[in-house]
Amino acid sequence: MSRVVAENSMSSPSPVRDCVPFYDRREVAMEMSACVSPTLGQLLKRVGDVRKEVTGDETPVHQVLDVSDTSSVEPRSLPFVLSFNHITYSVKVRRKVSLGNFFRRGAAADPGSGETLFSATKTILNDISGEARDGEIMAVMGASGSGKSTLIDALANRMAKGSVKGSISLNGEQLESRLLKVISAYVMQDDLLFPMLTVEETLMFAAEFRLPRTLSKSKKKLRVQALIDQLGLRNAAKTVIGDEGHRGVSGGERRRVSIGIDIIHDPILLFLDEPTSGLDSTSAYMVVKVLQRIAQSGSIVIMSIHQPSYRILGLLDRMIFLSRGQTVYSGPPSNLPLFFSDFGHPIPDNENKTEFALDLIRELEGSPGGTKSLVEFHKSWQALKRGNNTNSESPANVLNLSLKEAISASISKGKLVSGATATNSANSPTSMVPTFANPSWIEMAVLSKRSFTNSWRMPELFGVRLGAVMVTGFILATMFWRLDNSPKGVQERLGFFAFAIVSPFPLILSLAFAATTFWAVGLDGSFFFYFLIIFASFWAGSSFVTFLSGVVPHVMLGYTIVVAILAYFLLFSGFFINRDRIPPYWIWFHYISLVKYPYEAVLQNEFEDPVKCFVRGIQIFDNTPLGAVPNALKIKLLDSLSNSLGMKITSATCVTTGADILQQQGITDLSKWSCLWVTVAWGFLFRILFYLSLLVGSKNKRS
Repeated sequence: MSRVVAENSMSSPSPVRDCVPFYDRREVAMEMSACVSPTLGQLLKRVGDVRKEVTGDETPVHQVLDVSDTSSVEPRSLPFVLSFNHITYSVKVRRKVSLGNFFRRGAAADPGSGETLFSATKTILNDISGEARDGEIMAVMGASGSGKSTLIDALANRMAKGSVKGSISLNGEQLESRLLKVISAYVMQDDLLFPMLTVEETLMFAAEFRLPRTLSKSKKKLRVQALIDQLGLRNAAKTVIGDEGHRGVSGGERRRVSIGIDIIHDPILLFLDEPTSGLDSTSAYMVVKVLQRIAQSGSIVIMSIHQPSYRILGLLDRMIFLSRGQTVYSGPPSNLPLFFSDFGHPIPDNENKTEFALDLIRELEGSPGGTKSLVEFHKSWQALKRGNNTNSESPANVLNLSLKEAISASISKGKLVSGATATNSANSPTSMVPTFANPSWIEMAVLSKRSFTNSWRMPELFGVRLGAVMVTGFILATMFWRLDNSPKGVQERLGFFAFAIVSPFPLILSLAFAATTFWAVGLDGSFFFYFLIIFASFWAGSSFVTFLSGVVPHVMLGYTIVVAILAYFLLFSGFFINRDRIPPYWIWFHYISLVKYPYEAVLQNEFEDPVKCFVRGIQIFDNTPLGAVPNALKIKLLDSLSNSLGMKITSATCVTTGADILQQQGITDLSKWSCLWVTVAWGFLFRILFYLSLLVGSKNKRS
């Protein structure tokens, strides 16, 4: 019942395509106000007015909004038209070369084609053109591998610079990459959400991150409440997102939350990669219904979709059918029957239009000639249509609006809430909107708070990690229980420190590990420094792994590289082999080892007392073949050694101090505090390198 009510509550007034206003600069606002949905900014204004009347303050109190009531809503912003022409995208693929055709292909290779003996060029998109307007939903359709997602990525500027040929313009002006990032949003196919946050909290964190700090927190809350109503998520607002181990919202609601995160700032352009994938028919319909409402509020919505149902087809305004990177149909869904009828394959009355089109395209793709005949027919059919509509002009052309004027009008109507101002006097539209709504320190604070909130609500995860730490600490404490100051105890200390440093933990877990092992093992020195160096080791190690995650493309490859490099770090740390014995051509690895500095720091913390003795008299024979002989014989050997050396050595004579142990281990370069700061600096360096790796090789762009 709740789903039926939600679906009915999502009904909207007549879509924009049913309104045919006369686009005159003085009359466009009056004509459009009667036939479109309000923007999110206008909804926010209405919500704010209602709440002030009811509560007398800014306390968020939910009131049901009647979206179809536009009598008190300001007119929509002026129209936008996104045009793309001759979009072409090619990639190089490896070519299998056999011995039989080696010389034939080598001789026939064309240097100007970009093909070589071992690679060939594959065209993914081939001369794709079209346009999308605000208030409408454009759907890119086709079979798997037809280029749907690639076209969406190309329009959203998620391809590597220079790899896409063609032009993309908004209201006739070329779109700059920086401007497109601000005025657009991209919803990926997978829902990447924090499972223990509620729907309302998830959208609130998005508002704090993407809306400018000049907007008060109460206004951000009002915007979130208006967005929840627009997405049809009121019944699920207080429900956690959920995951495999925690029950939460449904798949369709989860998808709408993902959409809400990206439209929190009310963008002009919205790109979606198969938003209905994996959803049942009802959930898919509700998602597209929400997209229709977003479009009617003044956004251009472009999405890829595999095979829409009959109901979803009725919500679409424009369609582009692709087959192996070529356009086989572009236009409104209502023209599909006429198009295929003229092609000689009329669509039966009782059959889904898109299913028939996809089946026909697949059939043609399997034929010897492929879809070449359909592609050529589409070109001639479009040329005939353009000839019959020579006097028609796009809204942007009739209004003679510049991109700067259109964006300014949208901002003044409450759209594109990103810190932009409609009164900016700059000539370039790019300078009207900031690249980022908030400074980096606010973004980091919001992300940290979100991560902490999600983790705090998963005590079982923290409990498992704490249990693992306590078990590890207990095992080490019992194995190295109360080590003495004998040569054997010194050697066991070195092994304990090597293991403790390469098993680091986060802050609280580092403190628990330090408290479990410090006194049980019988360590000396400062407990506080011991805790600090263990945590610093975690910081440097996690930063290193984070950096590798930014440069390694595959998870399994990343695991292999991390394990190998950490093993090399331990090998060259000075524990297995002293620095003086490392070959000169490998000494550089010793100085970049992340284990070297924390290992040397804990050794200095343990053996820095100059008066503490670790080897006395006959203990010099321990860990040698003479260690098993009786003490009386050891004393005679010691006396003989004293006579030979010309110095008196008794059983109480201190032979080895902490300073001697540090010298034996080759630890004489840096103080323990210097080692600590070097370890911390390694962590910051790898974080900076990780940031640079994201800037240089962003994963959001294809090559």
